[in-house]
Amino acid sequence: MLPPPTAHWALLDLQAVGEALSTFTTLPCLAKPTPNSLSRWFDISSSRLTSLLTSHPLSKRPCPRSKPWWAPRLSSLRREYHKFARISCLDPSPLNWSNVKSSRRTYFKAIALAKKAHWSDFLSSATPHSLWTAKRFAFGRPPQRFPDLSGASDPAEVAETHLHYFFPPKPPPRPLRRLTRYEDYTPLTSEDISRALAKSSNTSAPGPDHIPFSVWKSVHRLKASLLTSLLDPLLAHGFHPPSLKKALGIVLDKPGKPSYDSPSSFRVIVLLRTLCIILERVVASRLSAQATICSLIQPL
Repeated sequence: MLPPPTAHWALLDLQAVGEALSTFTTLPCLAKPTPNSLSRWFDISSSRLTSLLTSHPLSKRPCPRSKPWWAPRLSSLRREYHKFARISCLDPSPLNWSNVKSSRRTYFKAIALAKKAHWSDFLSSATPHSLWTAKRFAFGRPPQRFPDLSGASDPAEVAETHLHYFFPPKPPPRPLRRLTRYEDYTPLTSEDISRALAKSSNTSAPGPDHIPFSVWKSVHRLKASLLTSLLDPLLAHGFHPPSLKKALGIVLDKPGKPSYDSPSSFRVIVLLRTLCIILERVVASRLSAQATICSLIQPL
């Protein structure tokens, strides 16, 4: 079964997105919000922005038969081979069978040459970041190991066991009744967002929103005030919305384990929403700047 279609962000129509963003504004935030009202304001504003972005890119559905080394010449050779094969089925004469063997030999030889040329081009342009990809192509993918946990008979129970092992339940935090704006808070600027985005890789896997950093970089170039107005109230009140705490957990097996009947034989990669990572990097940048200033101040 093929995976569901996903957004093809590389084909995002930036001109159409820019026109839509020119009239897009975030909802006004309350001057003295409560945790629930600020969380609701952020969810509505971010959902409106996410819906605007996901309505523009084309969708793609990965195909297991897609081949990066395929060329139009191979398609023509395949058609010729299939044509002679059909003719040979209708008239199995020695001449037609000879044409089938010749076209088949030419077709598969062209496939082998195309694979070899593509592999040579890939190795000649390999970078330190693509060496692991080259190793995977050369040695193949290791077999996927499904957890064989005692007491877990279906995938739902396996996921629940991993969830409790890697993220044990904690007592709920004390609810906040009101939020107070920091008196010495410096408003968020577009330069803060630019510095946070500059440290974000376009190839990083996104979280539940499925929006990569490359899209937010384009949005910030088209309208620099948008992300600032969306994240500034959160920083001003020191509030982290619950919607930004949701993440995708990718369970990977640790190689070389004697058995895989325990959650300790696996590890989890947590993929947060890209908006959450941008907010965290803004906070980290400000804390780093404050620490630098404090270190430069000499005691009297």
